[in-house]
Amino acid sequence: MSITRRNLMLAGAGALAAGTTALGTPASAAAVVDYPGAEWIPATSSNFTVSTRPSSYPINVVVIHVTQEYYRDAIAIFQDPARKVSSHYLVRSGDGHIAQLVREKDIGWHAGNWNYNTRSIGIEHEGWVDQPQWFTAQMYAASAALTRAICDKYRIPKDRSHIIGHNEVPGATHTDPGPLWDWTRYLRLVNN
Repeated sequence: MSITRRNLMLAGAGALAAGTTALGTPASAAAVVDYPGAEWIPATSSNFTVSTRPSSYPINVVVIHVTQEYYRDAIAIFQDPARKVSSHYLVRSGDGHIAQLVREKDIGWHAGNWNYNTRSIGIEHEGWVDQPQWFTAQMYAASAALTRAICDKYRIPKDRSHIIGHNEVPGATHTDPGPLWDWTRYLRLVNN
């Protein structure tokens, strides 16, 4: 059978009817992201709580994390049902690419404090707290634009009382984003 434009269109229509694109990826992938331009890479449903936020819980905090892992390894952790952890977003160091892993309406298990999990959006950043070279200009810019959009959407003040580090969550046992995270730079970008 020869490949014609008509055959390609029919194959694409059949794939869409089956719920996938011609490349085999979920057809609804682009539609499920809450932040335009993010890539949908879902965490396993074993690692977050389905919810109806903000009607079930107000969203009034953004929690900044650093993975202590490479980007791909962090995704694998969020997709491992045994790990019991997830974040709403993950920002790649080298180019600022953003993956969404949990819908904003759902409760990510990222803060280590149920009260904070219910009312926050978690943003992970590829890298290590003691290696500032991971905190690239691309990462800061992409993450700040994401945080700005979240704050605008949920009317969260763009200040250090509402955009906090994981280490600032009550009862936190983590140190991220660490002392090398440039909060002054980050908040300036969020507010511009």
